[in-house]
Amino acid sequence: MTKKGDSESPNEWMDKVVNSKSSAFCGAKWYNATVWLGNGMTASCHHPPPHQIDPEEVKKNPKALHNTPYKKLVRKEMQEGIQTRECEYCWKIEEMQDDVVSDRYYKSSIYTDEELDAAFNTPWDQDVTLKTLEIAFDNNCNFACSYCNAGFSTTWAHDVNKNGAYQDLNSEGWGAFAHNGSWAQPYGKKNQDNPYVEAFWKWWDSELQYSLTQLRVTGGEATVSKDFWKLIDWYEQNPQCDVGLGVNSNLGVKQASLDRLVEASHFIKDFELYTSNESFGAHAEYIRDGLIWDDWLNNLEHTYFNGNFSSVHVMMTLNALCLGSLDRFHEEIFRIRQTPGVNKTMMVSYNILRFPSFQSITTLPKDIRIERANHYTQWLARNKQHMYEHEIYGLKRLIAYIEKVDHGHSVQQLSGIESRQKDFYNFYSQYSRRRNKDINEYFDDWPQLLTWLNTLKGNNQVHKVDSLIDANAVDWGQDIVKNVLSNAIKNGSKK
Repeated sequence: MTKKGDSESPNEWMDKVVNSKSSAFCGAKWYNATVWLGNGMTASCHHPPPHQIDPEEVKKNPKALHNTPYKKLVRKEMQEGIQTRECEYCWKIEEMQDDVVSDRYYKSSIYTDEELDAAFNTPWDQDVTLKTLEIAFDNNCNFACSYCNAGFSTTWAHDVNKNGAYQDLNSEGWGAFAHNGSWAQPYGKKNQDNPYVEAFWKWWDSELQYSLTQLRVTGGEATVSKDFWKLIDWYEQNPQCDVGLGVNSNLGVKQASLDRLVEASHFIKDFELYTSNESFGAHAEYIRDGLIWDDWLNNLEHTYFNGNFSSVHVMMTLNALCLGSLDRFHEEIFRIRQTPGVNKTMMVSYNILRFPSFQSITTLPKDIRIERANHYTQWLARNKQHMYEHEIYGLKRLIAYIEKVDHGHSVQQLSGIESRQKDFYNFYSQYSRRRNKDINEYFDDWPQLLTWLNTLKGNNQVHKVDSLIDANAVDWGQDIVKNVLSNAIKNGSKK
């Protein structure tokens, strides 16, 4: 079985193996899925908007958790060389410059050349078997990060239920901060009689425990889900299983849960730990409400040094505010993984935030962006010897993004910079009051940011929301779904 050779650059491999099939092809559309089992939504990775799974179809065919009619039509577009709109995150990255590596590479190169050939040559309307899968059993979560919302965090839902909708936001996606996420738990917090959870366990028993290379559980906070611990118990009782297991944890949970994770890492053959952060100290505590920096760092070190995890991943969501201390954050990661006598793997991943667009890097004024791009270019030159190859590519991509992208990523009509900047100020003013976190105190070491924020005071952008709205996570991608279905009907692929 052939996989990418070490001597090949990512773009050389892409041209030879992926783009030679189709300039729009990506292995993730066939072999990977994210499925939010709590409410029955799916996407092929974390970039496209989610779409709804038919609850009746999964009762008859558990494979329908992944092989939805819509996803099959998108596969058809990829086979035909159409750069489907739902994957514009990667198209935007690839347009920046020739040596920038998009996630289409990382999402495809984990599969063999033969597997990618098989996917491309599979009839578009045929069910395929997953090789990598990410699931969320529910959205229960003890954090309420600034760029999250009530649909993915019950703590966020508590904020909205207590304080009402956020006001005076006009850019696309404002509705994410004006609903309480009630749509996210149609089967209640305990997922009683949930057809999607039942379909997962059926598919797991019949096929997935043999076909997957990795299963990853996210949330909310994965470790507060009873189904996650049911899965851990299953692994303990079935030590012969070769499916790698990954868990996303904010590492802000009780010590007993952390210790149980560490214990499980010693009996699960291939257990990967994923956590999230992208800034240092007070910045992290502001951006990720609920996080206590010292506790997070101590818990990261505890699980890293005491666990037998095959690798520890720190996922960064690269937003406007994290640029103030992304360098100091990296340096803490360097310090941990360079501990003398410790030979373990810890790495970071670079995920550029595009939603909500007003929290995007592209919302920052040009002078701050130029200064930050220059700063990180110089920092990379001094520190690349401490970084893995994919981390160097990731930071180079970020720097190019800071310098060159003015309109961000949006599957909807992108709001203008003036509207987004007003939203930036209006949102964080309310967020600061609700969370009792004064942004001027938490970012007092970044005066350039605070000076700019001060110019946005007293803006006249008004949008009053008198009551919570009825919205869900699939709303922002409906335009794309309708476009794909319309083209399919026009071309005779769907009636």
